Amino acid sequence: MKVNVQSVNFNADKSLIEFIEKKVNGLEKYYDKIVDSEVFLKVHQTSEKENKNVDVKLNIPGNDLMVKKQCKTFEEGVMLAVDSLKRKLTQKKAKVRAK
Repeated sequence: MKVNVQSVNFNADKSLIEFIEKKVNGLEKYYDKIVDSEVFLKVHQTSEKENKNVDVKLNIPGNDLMVKKQCKTFEEGVMLAVDSLKRKLTQKKAKVRAK
């Protein structure tokens, strides 16, 4: 699966991009019809500690799945987003099998 990582207002380092690709590619275990994915990383210039946004969009035939998380670190945000997508993909697979 192709993973597009886009960082807004900063440059993401190589280790962060590799971490994201590894975690997002792991979603193929839960649903094998994923076409590709897009990950958007954004930093908001605020005084809050949780100023990092992670948006993960999975392109699946029929419809797309989108999850947005806001956390202290991008790694934490990616982990939470991937966990949410695992649940959504499991539900989608169950619906498809029920038909």
